[in-house]
Amino acid sequence: MFNLGMPELALILVIALIVFGPGKLPEVGKALGKGLGEFRRAMSGEGAAKEETITVEAKPVDKKPEEKPEEKPEEKPADASKQEETK
Repeated sequence: MFNLGMPELALILVIALIVFGPGKLPEVGKALGKGLGEFRRAMSGEGAAKEETITVEAKPVDKKPEEKPEEKPEEKPADASKQEETK
């Protein structure tokens, strides 16, 4: 793939040390290694998504009988009652 020898790798390591510093270099290396590993697994098909069956169970719902609102006697407006009395 790439023709990298020891001098090239040493130069890359020195540049990475200058850019990231000695404290962050192990974290960067770890993240890079994980990324390359995931890439290789994805390319080879090992890390293919496993299909899992999902079961969904429905619970019965107790329906309460619908309550009818209490019927109120129709109220007549005050003017209507006066009109009926005068007739």
